[in-house]
Amino acid sequence: MSNELNLLELILHASIPVKIVMALLLMASIASWFVIFKKRAMLGTALDEAVDFEDQFWSGGDMATLYRQIGERDYPAFGLAGIFEAGFREFARQRQHKFADPRTTVEGAQHAMRAAVNREIDRLEQNLEFLATVGSASPYVGLFGTVWGIMIAFHGLANVREATIAMVAPGITEALVATAMGLFAAIPAVIAYNRYQNKVERLNLRYETFQDEFSTLLQRQAQPGGGG
Repeated sequence: MSNELNLLELILHASIPVKIVMALLLMASIASWFVIFKKRAMLGTALDEAVDFEDQFWSGGDMATLYRQIGERDYPAFGLAGIFEAGFREFARQRQHKFADPRTTVEGAQHAMRAAVNREIDRLEQNLEFLATVGSASPYVGLFGTVWGIMIAFHGLANVREATIAMVAPGITEALVATAMGLFAAIPAVIAYNRYQNKVERLNLRYETFQDEFSTLLQRQAQPGGGG
């Protein structure tokens, strides 16, 4: 308990620049934890949606029926459902032309799906750059506070005839707290960024794989007598 009180004392008695550094690091840490929990929920939902949609898509039902079901939802389609909706919408629109070329029809659907994949990945990657910034910059911000605090501690010895370690120890200790806070803010942000970036890449691979498989099905339907 006394250590906690001493740590609080060190923070309260730190110089103004060091206090500003600590405040910035504390705000960065709070903001990064908010992003961490938000991205965890978003990526978890995206993965669950992908699994559910793949089960529904490959169950053997009619694609036109599935397309109508997605359109009747009260919320916009995202993830694999959004990619399927964009591709099938463009496929159906192209086939309405009297002399629709099968190759052009499928290419139009592929282009629409690529655009949908890019929008989805951009949505999933939103705010990840903030975690990367906090993870890379926080240690240096903390180090700046430490250097400044040590400068102040040694500057106080300018008019002292006999300097002892006891005279500078409190100043150096409070300065090192800034470095510790920088690491406290950076480490979770770096771990979360690497973990979530890996999840986004895996989802992107899953989306691209579905896009290729769906394109193959559309190529079959686009041929004369292919149905749809």
